[in-house]
Amino acid sequence: MLTRELGETPLIGFAGAPFTLASYLVEGGPSRNHEHTKAMMYGDPQLWADLLDRLAEITGAFLKVQIEAGASAVQLFDSWVGALAPADYRRSVMPASTKVFEAVAGYGVPRIHFGVGTGELLGLLGEAGADVVGVDWRVPLDEAARRVGPGKALQGNIDPAVLFSSREAVEAKADEVLAAAAGLEGHIFNLGHGVLPSTDPDALTRLVEYVHTRTA
Repeated sequence: MLTRELGETPLIGFAGAPFTLASYLVEGGPSRNHEHTKAMMYGDPQLWADLLDRLAEITGAFLKVQIEAGASAVQLFDSWVGALAPADYRRSVMPASTKVFEAVAGYGVPRIHFGVGTGELLGLLGEAGADVVGVDWRVPLDEAARRVGPGKALQGNIDPAVLFSSREAVEAKADEVLAAAAGLEGHIFNLGHGVLPSTDPDALTRLVEYVHTRTA
């Protein structure tokens, strides 16, 4: 229904990543330190692996349904994975994320991987199987490109909070991102995180229109 109404406008499928889903299940809601999640990950690695493997199966199936319904790309959103050290991510989380990406590999749609506060994990997020790695506003795009390496596009990374500022300030920050992205192998302009709840929708519309005029 949505793809029919959108016409030729691309629709991005979306799913929470296995680590973030596991954290919500184990903690019972959002958590600052993820202590119970990490306790399971460190203390019972087999149970942890079984949980993430099951979540990866569910997430992969969920993304498949979205692609088959018309999604032009899919994004795996790992809100809380920035709480992990690179070695822990590689050992205890990356296999499940890779399983999700492999589940939709045959559809030929771009696969995006994003996590908040993941500057130290950017290379691993790409290595997990994504075609595009999302970058939050904390990491300059040139540094993100160095960490991710060749063969991947980047997505991001304007600070979502700038949308509460003046139109001139928003456009100036957008220009900074576009200038930083000029030499990249591939770039999708986007916020460096999700839209903050009280953001004025008109500010988003103006930003999109401005970026279109600057990149036409």
